[in-house]
Amino acid sequence: MAVDPSALDTSGVAQLCADLIRIDTSNFGDDPRTKPERPAADFVVNFLNRYGYDPILIESKPGRANVILRVPGTDPELPALVVHGHLDVVPAVAADWTVDPFAGVMKDGYLWGRGAVDMKNMDAMMLTVLADMKERNWRPKRDLIVAFFADEEAGGEWGAQWMAEHHPDLFDGATAAISEVGGYSVDVEGQTVYLIQTGEKGMDWLTLTARGRAGHGSQVNEDNAITKLAAAVARIGQQQWPLHLTDTVRSLLTTVSELTGLPFTEDPAHLSALVDALGPAAPFVGATLKTQANPTQLDGGYKANVIPATATAAVDMRPIPGTEDEAHKIIDDLAGPDVDVSSLVRYDGYEVPFDAPIVERMSEALLAEDPDAIVAPYLLSAGTDNKQLLPLGIEGYGFVPLALPADFNFSAMFHGNDERVPISALKFGTRVLARFLAQ
Repeated sequence: MAVDPSALDTSGVAQLCADLIRIDTSNFGDDPRTKPERPAADFVVNFLNRYGYDPILIESKPGRANVILRVPGTDPELPALVVHGHLDVVPAVAADWTVDPFAGVMKDGYLWGRGAVDMKNMDAMMLTVLADMKERNWRPKRDLIVAFFADEEAGGEWGAQWMAEHHPDLFDGATAAISEVGGYSVDVEGQTVYLIQTGEKGMDWLTLTARGRAGHGSQVNEDNAITKLAAAVARIGQQQWPLHLTDTVRSLLTTVSELTGLPFTEDPAHLSALVDALGPAAPFVGATLKTQANPTQLDGGYKANVIPATATAAVDMRPIPGTEDEAHKIIDDLAGPDVDVSSLVRYDGYEVPFDAPIVERMSEALLAEDPDAIVAPYLLSAGTDNKQLLPLGIEGYGFVPLALPADFNFSAMFHGNDERVPISALKFGTRVLARFLAQ
């Protein structure tokens, strides 16, 4: 890098993120309430145009817009890196918030709003670094494929998945990618630890459909769809899944054990203590010890005195990587012969190496800003657009670097009320991202 990244001007990154938050891109899935990403994509394109870039805007369907830009590196022999964020957000109910979720409010040292951590923060950091490249005339070492995707919050059908299927050529030469949920800090016994996401659990959004005989609610009916569905949902919700620690989880818990002196065994009490030691990150990590399947929606009937012919339910299953088929069969068996099970959205999980050159570069960039910290891997219990790029041979890592207060409940910010991010963390992350992309 020809210039010092510590001198990068980060004063505008919070305002840039606030501007993106003020563009409501709430994703309700296949629902007319969804607000398409096109206005946010236009904002990104206009910003990049001002700095001399020529990004491509591609709509997968009207309003569902994706932006992609290739930035040439100084060494064309190196494999390209995909740096991607998503422009959509989950909906927010304003009455449940302390502030207007789409006002981009800055107060108490935080930027508040839907998307502040998921993930318009990274979008703003990416744009700030790209602007700095032009302003201070420096280039990354390898080609960067910078993407702002639509539809991540509904599984990526109109975003990363659509782009990978219809425009794979735009990702030519890339072997790795970075995106959300990793690179953030946690405090373990006074030691700052940055967690780099090196894998994700699988995702299987299931629809359960029970069929029976319609009839009057006052009559005997032993073929009741509601009864069948309720029993199936109860069995699935009460299923006790076995412990299954992946290599990534074992590596993280080994690090926590070394820092805390707590024993690392497969005794539930020992595992619980190790997970709890991760503080606000505990909900993320605790959900990676085993497969989870949570019933999330019920729909059946249209009047109190009418037994319906069908009833449906939704289940959000997150299987351990490599166990997806087995887990799906368990749900089939739990549902029983009278309930059909189908996948609405299904992606396999994955793990990628922590002992890899790309992680070394991430660690170097983090430690340049926080030299007393350590870096560890972890498995994400949720999902990101990295899954959509795997069929192209692109290995995905979670790396949105944020230095967070020890008591900040970061995991609660994802899809939660009063979502917010420390402004200082945005500035820190932008410097780290610049250091990393320059390598």
